[in-house]
Amino acid sequence: MRYSHKLSDAVHILAYIDIYHDQSLASTAIAASVESNPALVRRLMVALRRADLLTTQQGTAQPRLTRATKDITLLDVYQAVTDDGNLLHVDDKTNPLCIVGGNIQETLREAYQQVQHAAEAQMAQITLADLITQIWTRQRQREAAKPTE
Repeated sequence: MRYSHKLSDAVHILAYIDIYHDQSLASTAIAASVESNPALVRRLMVALRRADLLTTQQGTAQPRLTRATKDITLLDVYQAVTDDGNLLHVDDKTNPLCIVGGNIQETLREAYQQVQHAAEAQMAQITLADLITQIWTRQRQREAAKPTE
């Protein structure tokens, strides 16, 4: 099973743009932080721009958030970068002649829909500002834990 990193990479990009707003915001600089390639960063930035979370100007490396970090939720970012919007997926290839195989798909779809709604409700409560605050808190803790020379 493959896992998508689109959401975490997109949040990473937005946090990077906010934190490093006065430094180089070229896709190569952001990609170095994500440890990915600039093309992936640009693709995610296009999705974020389409979702009206980010503005960019062709020919410049100055992307900007379209709203305050407190007004961008994890759900906003998730919806911007996910292809089908579903966290969980049902295997559609089961044996319809089997009691389990013939009924598992709809049973799981209903259960997965409950999980989807709960996850989206929780993501709507988490803001980019919350995540950036945690980033700064962890950074201060790391710096405080460094041995002094």
